[in-house]
Amino acid sequence: MAFFGLFSKEKKESLDKGLEKTKSTFLSKLARSIVGKSRVDDEVLDNLEEVLITSDVGVETTLKIIERIEERVARDKVLGTDELNTILKEEIASLLEENNAQAGGELYIPTTSGDPYVIMVVGVNGVGKTTTIGKLAHQFKSAGKKVVLGAADTFRAAAVDQLIIWSDRVGVPIVQQGMGADPASVAFDTLQSAKSQGADIVIIDTAGRLHNKVNLMNELSKIKRVMEKVIPDAPHEVLLVLDGSTGQNAYEQAKQFSLATDINALAITKLDGTAKGGVVIGISDQMKIPVKYIGVGEGMNDLQLFDKNEFVDSLFS
Repeated sequence: MAFFGLFSKEKKESLDKGLEKTKSTFLSKLARSIVGKSRVDDEVLDNLEEVLITSDVGVETTLKIIERIEERVARDKVLGTDELNTILKEEIASLLEENNAQAGGELYIPTTSGDPYVIMVVGVNGVGKTTTIGKLAHQFKSAGKKVVLGAADTFRAAAVDQLIIWSDRVGVPIVQQGMGADPASVAFDTLQSAKSQGADIVIIDTAGRLHNKVNLMNELSKIKRVMEKVIPDAPHEVLLVLDGSTGQNAYEQAKQFSLATDINALAITKLDGTAKGGVVIGISDQMKIPVKYIGVGEGMNDLQLFDKNEFVDSLFS
């Protein structure tokens, strides 16, 4: 069985429910865009462009999708509007494929050295960063992995307290030094502790201040340097958590964080509470960073490994 489980019926139902607001809004807009039309023409394409932009797919990604459909119209001469859903679905799936979007499967790859696999989590306050860490820890532990948390977001007392609550709830150890401690020192101690315990996975929380990118960059760089003293290739994963309900603001945050540190994975949360799920497509296309996880509900198992095929199927179902 793949890590985090196969895409089960329960996960499919959870995804469908989580994307309900997005797809009901998206499909109703799509239906209105072709009323009275039997074939795809310039007016239909203009309407489709508006549908995609107002669904938070983003301007650049929308134009890319429209251009591809225009090429198909030119090639096939006549395309009926009854085919538009299928064509759009195919082009979005193709775009996600090209942009290295994950296709589900196993994301935890044990290190060749036998050291713990280190995930450093970044993101601004309020995006669901701590909750994402807690849910990840729960799912890793449920898969039989030994997990250690590190509370390196020492800028806010609440951040440390929240992570302690999650560690108790999930039943995994946490290393913390309280508010005001040196984040790099916490990360160093966490990795040393994890190694001594023979842990499989370490998840390090970090502060998410964006008002001063220079300070953020220096802090994250220092954390990385210190971790490398314990585990030379750490962190193996830098996971940026984004709030999907903020739409294009999430994309702007992704751009800012990518300037501050090297991100190689994305988690997009709170998709169940918004009609802006199209942001997953736009961020994947524009950032060229794999979307690894999506949050589609409040349950412990509602943080799902992103499967592009299931996502597109659900969006158009």
